[in-house]
Amino acid sequence: MILLKVPYAEKDEAKALGARWNPTRKCWYVPDGKDAEPFARWIAAGGAAPSADAGAPVSRDAHGAKPVIGKNYLELPHACNPFEECAECRPTLAESGWLEAHQAVRKLLAGL
Repeated sequence: MILLKVPYAEKDEAKALGARWNPTRKCWYVPDGKDAEPFARWIAAGGAAPSADAGAPVSRDAHGAKPVIGKNYLELPHACNPFEECAECRPTLAESGWLEAHQAVRKLLAGL
């Protein structure tokens, strides 16, 4: 079994090629005996996507436990809610620009 790192937007394409979903690891994989070449763009360096079992940090969004993929993911020092004030996370959020963007959205929504 080869684990794949398939973005949510491409899941239907991977499934059409024969990829299967592993609900335990919450990731797509190439079944044993299936040619892996069509899945090359989703195979991470080293032959398999990182998994929670491998000790790699895996982030999931709050809705549907989809993997968070993209340049905007920000690892917080502890498990807090970024939408509530947290003195420990505030410097990290401010430095990244997230806090300023969040406050701008809140002002926009307050005006509706």
